[in-house]
Amino acid sequence: MSGVASAVPVPSGAMSGVVPESVAPVPSGDMSGVASESVAPVPHGVGSPVPLGGTPLGKGARSAPVSESPSDTRAGSGTGSGSGTGSGTGVAADVANPVRLRVPAIGVSTRVTPLRLDAKGRLVAPERFDRVGWNKAGPEPGEQGVAVIAGHVDSATGPAVFYRLRQLRKGDRVHVDRADGSTATFVVGRLARYPKSRIPNKEVYGSGRGAELRLITCGGTFDRTRRSYRDNLIVFAR
Repeated sequence: MSGVASAVPVPSGAMSGVVPESVAPVPSGDMSGVASESVAPVPHGVGSPVPLGGTPLGKGARSAPVSESPSDTRAGSGTGSGSGTGSGTGVAADVANPVRLRVPAIGVSTRVTPLRLDAKGRLVAPERFDRVGWNKAGPEPGEQGVAVIAGHVDSATGPAVFYRLRQLRKGDRVHVDRADGSTATFVVGRLARYPKSRIPNKEVYGSGRGAELRLITCGGTFDRTRRSYRDNLIVFAR
């Protein structure tokens, strides 16, 4: 997309902050990932829809309201109610909105902003390259089901918040701080890359095992005609 540049397809049912965003610095000369993915400059601020699969993603029958302006409370490190760690342990029926994503293994600590779906049910990409967005039509992280957080991989000026996402490994931890001061902690299970036109919705978004999380960015070959990456890189965590 620029990290998540074109639409991320999502299936059916399934703040301005005072704390600076933190993205791990890229060592001098460490742009091999960009080169191998055939990155081309993209217009700053690209916010076209992000393809997550083929059909719209929402909460299904659950209709609890989601705040557009989550509290700026910095969560603690507890993993009580709503923790995503393990096989559904401590899954809550409804939890507070996510406000910050922390991924220590790749040096990411950034704000989470709510993302809307477009008219075709696709997740609209985050406006800022140093922040991530959460699909507010789906579950909150730590809630039953698959929560989706998306971010850009790069921009016209260099790496973006999810540039190092491909470096995550099984067992790495992902922390989502929430507006009520709680934290949902997930453990990475695997990474996979799929063509945006052929994402296996059931595999990616299906969940019957408690609270799960998907981190999504772009990858693969850059299509210079469409000015978009051809694939989505997806991190599976629970």
